[in-house]
Amino acid sequence: MSMPMNNLNQGGYNPYAQPFGGGYPNAPPIDQQPRGYQPPQPGAHQPPQPGFAPPGGYQPVPQYPPPGSGGQPGPFPPHAGGGSYPPGPGMQQPGPGMQQPGQYPPPGPYAPPGFQGSPGQQPPIVTQPGAGQDGWMNMPTGVPNCPPGLEYLTTIDQLLVKQKVELLEALTGFETNNKFTIKNSLGQKVYWGIEENDCCTRNMCGPARPFDMKILDIYKNQVMHMHRPLACSSCFFPCCLQSMEVSAPPGNVVGTIEQEWSICTPQFTIRNHLGDPVIRIEGPFCTFTMCGDVEFKVMSLTGEQIGKISKQWSGLVREMFTDADFFGISFPMDLDVRMKAVLLGACFLIDAMFFEKQANRETDRPGMF
Repeated sequence: MSMPMNNLNQGGYNPYAQPFGGGYPNAPPIDQQPRGYQPPQPGAHQPPQPGFAPPGGYQPVPQYPPPGSGGQPGPFPPHAGGGSYPPGPGMQQPGPGMQQPGQYPPPGPYAPPGFQGSPGQQPPIVTQPGAGQDGWMNMPTGVPNCPPGLEYLTTIDQLLVKQKVELLEALTGFETNNKFTIKNSLGQKVYWGIEENDCCTRNMCGPARPFDMKILDIYKNQVMHMHRPLACSSCFFPCCLQSMEVSAPPGNVVGTIEQEWSICTPQFTIRNHLGDPVIRIEGPFCTFTMCGDVEFKVMSLTGEQIGKISKQWSGLVREMFTDADFFGISFPMDLDVRMKAVLLGACFLIDAMFFEKQANRETDRPGMF
């Protein structure tokens, strides 16, 4: 069987034609230049001369001058007047506070954790108190699930409460509002405590008076509020015993201190914001001592001692003629920061119940009679 060969005479495809040299009658003429990559000959490559532009229109990337030099990138000459080039048509001249071309933007203020602002909005400036700034403690940052202002309590397990001596009260016996300085174990200030009360209530009700206690930070911002209502402390009135409510920040109750009915020793229960008991406090039979400390044990619900509130001996003269006392509070480092704040409130309640004098007269008594 033979195939027709008519298409060969009409300029069709010839599979037996030579690749170069007339094998394709109807194909366009083929360039005789060699195809593919040709290795360079030795000595054929010449280094580029100054000003040489690579083929294909490629231009080298211009190098920017250091920020603030005012120069322009690349081979452009500097402006005759010095500095950077003037803005072109339609461009705005940079004004005060605007970033200049070729300069890094000025560093912005510190943004506190959780700040969310609109684009371009400047965050509030926050300056952290350091140990060398009037002796204040450095506030920890980035503490999750912590009421504002209680970040200080997350890194400490001991507080020292020092009451300020009021000369008018020491000389005349006239009751004034108490003021406290709260420090950590290193002696760095953490908070201020200021009692708020009226003159008539202070001098008529004495140690049983109701009061509000404001706890301030270094910026004089109120971070805690403590309220003590008017009540009795004797065991003869079991339905009207002492209590204190602690809020942090003000308006947000984090816990309460409630006095339990007892005859021999003072006892308190610390509850959380839901009213569930968390910690118990047990005091001594006699709250008066000479040249020693009076300790109130901080107990867990299982009966283990986890800390204490101690009234420290402050000297014979100070103890006899003033009611300005020293207190120490110790608690576990990993205790909930809200319960640490409530323990601070328990210290103020214990001070008012057992160590506050009326007209410079001692009112200590054994038990809860």
